[in-house]
Amino acid sequence: MSKRVLMKGNEALAEAAIQAGCIHFFGYPITPQTEVAAYMSKRLPKIGGVYLQAESELAASNMLLGAAASGIRAMTSSSSPGISLKTEAISYMAGSDVPALIINVQRGGPGLGGIQPSQADYFQATRALGHGDFQVLVFAPSTVQEIMDLVYLAFDRAEEYRVPAMILADGMLGQMMEPVVIEKPQTSAHEKPWAANGHKNVRKHNIINSLYLQAEELENRVVERYRRYEAIKAKEQRAEEYLMDDAEIAVVAYGATSRIVKAAVKEARERGVKAGCIRPITLWPYPTDTIVKYRDKVKCFLSVEMSMGQMVEDVRLAVNGAAPVEFYGRTGGVIPEPGEVLDKIMELGR
Repeated sequence: MSKRVLMKGNEALAEAAIQAGCIHFFGYPITPQTEVAAYMSKRLPKIGGVYLQAESELAASNMLLGAAASGIRAMTSSSSPGISLKTEAISYMAGSDVPALIINVQRGGPGLGGIQPSQADYFQATRALGHGDFQVLVFAPSTVQEIMDLVYLAFDRAEEYRVPAMILADGMLGQMMEPVVIEKPQTSAHEKPWAANGHKNVRKHNIINSLYLQAEELENRVVERYRRYEAIKAKEQRAEEYLMDDAEIAVVAYGATSRIVKAAVKEARERGVKAGCIRPITLWPYPTDTIVKYRDKVKCFLSVEMSMGQMVEDVRLAVNGAAPVEFYGRTGGVIPEPGEVLDKIMELGR
């Protein structure tokens, strides 16, 4: 049975994880995601789960590795500088083929920066979430309801492909309240013969490990992992298309920024400029196929971000010179106004 409730984005991140079967949470408080941990601290003990506030972000992420290695669904959450501290353990998870969920409710940076919303962790999430050759699944919700839906999907796909997954939200999404439908997800039951959860002499002793001292053995492991990544890129690209059927200007935006862009696109059309919006839902794998579909149909692309320009690099790679790619962004925690984006669209539409 489902129910509809008014819920803050951070609370939705936590409740969705619980509904998806997450019973272990390891975290450390940092604004603007502290409500995720606070919610888990209240709910998990009541359902037989474990909430643990670690002594540091690094400790929390290593605890996540240990719990997830046993085959259970487990999660950690943080915000930008806290995620930076977790990257060592995330690399170990990827190197050990352990699925787990990491939440990043982004704030401004670099350094401690500020506590206002940002999208400046795009490169960190999609390019450098730790050392070595690896990727993680990255999902970017734009509504509180989509937060619920993508948490379910992230757990499921992480287990299917044996990779870590990240929900990349931001302070605006984390703090806003919207009605959501809470229901038990229909997730797949993935067998986990690899898990270190006791063997009782009925199977070989599993070892969760990311250390391979023989170069050839490590190379073989990484190459096999990249074959899985190619399968993910072929099957898991996701994007929303908004008013793109006859669009002459394609505005690309993700997460909370896409909400602002849609308002600007609608106003641009009322003023006679045929604009549309492509909203990436997966940031890795990036929905290159959707960009490619329109690169010979539109006059130009415009990437709008709460950063100095990061996702725009993936737009340019996908467009591959077939059309101009422009950028508009605000940073430091400044949220772009619909009017600012509209002015840029109208400028390109002249």
